[in-house]
Amino acid sequence: MDIAVIGATGVVGRECLALLDGGILPDVGRVVPVASAGSAGRDLGAEQGLDLKIEPVVALADFDPAGVDVAVFSAGAPISKRWAPIFAAAGALVVDNSSAFRMEDDVPLVVPQVNPQMLDSRPARGIVANPNCSTIQLVRALHPLRTIGEIDRVIMSSYQSASGGGLRGLEELADTTRALLDGADPAAARPGKFGQPLAFNLIPEIGLRDADGHSHEERKLRREPRKIMGMPGLRVAATAVRVAVVNGHSEAVHVSFTAPVSPDDALAALRAAPGLRVYGNDPADGYPMPQAVCASPTERRLVHVGRVRADEDDPCALWLWVVADNLTVGAALNALEIVSLAAGKSWL
Repeated sequence: MDIAVIGATGVVGRECLALLDGGILPDVGRVVPVASAGSAGRDLGAEQGLDLKIEPVVALADFDPAGVDVAVFSAGAPISKRWAPIFAAAGALVVDNSSAFRMEDDVPLVVPQVNPQMLDSRPARGIVANPNCSTIQLVRALHPLRTIGEIDRVIMSSYQSASGGGLRGLEELADTTRALLDGADPAAARPGKFGQPLAFNLIPEIGLRDADGHSHEERKLRREPRKIMGMPGLRVAATAVRVAVVNGHSEAVHVSFTAPVSPDDALAALRAAPGLRVYGNDPADGYPMPQAVCASPTERRLVHVGRVRADEDDPCALWLWVVADNLTVGAALNALEIVSLAAGKSWL
C-alpha cells in the first residue's frame, strides 16, 4: 500500500507518520510526505527519529498522485477542497481531516468503532471525511450507551488544548507563558492564533460566531454526531472552550435518555466497548486528565471515560467526563483506522 501524507510537516501529519512507523497498517510500501514548497526535501524520518523508510518531502504542486493507493490530507479545508478531488480522480482513496467535505451527503463521515458500515463499498467520490477531533471522542463514548437506552439529548462542554491550533498554537502558548513567567504585562499580550491570549487563560469561543452566537466548533459538535450515529433528530448543544493545555481535549457530557438509566449499566456498557479506558467511581480509580492521557503511546490511543454518575434531578440522565489525545485519537489514529478498515475491503 503506497501512502501520501499531505500536510506532513504539521502536527497531525507528523503524528500520522509516527503511527505508520509504529506499524498501525500492514503492508505499507511507499510513504511520501507532501507539504508546501518551502518544506520540499526535508527528511522527516530523520527529524522524527523514525525507522520506517519515508521519502523526502515533496511539494504538493509537484507531486504526481498516480499510483498512490491512499492520500491522508491534514493541510486544512482550502487545500483539501482544491486537491482532494484531484487525488481521488487519480485513483487514491482520500481520507480528509479537514471540515471541507464532512457534511456533504455523498461523503461518508466515519469513526470505525461507531459506523464501519459506511465503508462497505468505496465512496463514489473516493473521499472519506475524518470527523472533528472533539466529535470523535464524544461519539465513541456515546455509542456504547445506546445499548442501555435511547439517547434523547446531549449537552456538553469541550475544553480544547492548544495543539488543536497546530504548531502555531503550541508555539504561541509556549512563548506567551514564558513571557508572563518572566514578568511581562498580561495586558500587552497579543491575541494571536486564538483571538485572545491563551496562557493562564481560557477562551469560551473556538472559531467564528454566527448570528445566533454559536461558534463554528459548536456547530460541528451539533451536526457531526447526528451524521455519524445515524440519528438526524438527536438534540446536541455544545459550548467549546480553548484552554491553556498543551495537548488533549476534555469534555463534560450530560446525556439524557428516554427512560431511566443507571450509572452501573453505563459503566458496564462502556467497559465492553473497544478502545475505551473506563474509570470507576471508587476514588481509588481516579479520573482521566489530559496530562496523564497524553503521557504514553498506549494511553494516547484510547478514549478515556470517567466521572460516570447520575443526574440527581433526572433519573433519565447521566454525566460523563471524556478525555482523549486530539492529535492521535482525534485525528491521525482515526484517519489511519479508516484506511485499515478500507484495506479489509476488496475495493481498496
